[in-house]
Amino acid sequence: MELVVTGRYAPDSFIEEADLVTEMREVKHYYTEGLQARKGVEF
Repeated sequence: MELVVTGRYAPDSFIEEADLVTEMREVKHYYTEGLQARKGVEF
């Protein structure tokens, strides 16, 4: 069985039981410079 869980702040118990865990982080994003989300990209 495959189970995919997305979102932030995964409980430690999820991480401990999982076979694969990927953590993504923002490196650079125009939103932090005050620009708004773009239709078709963020929503």
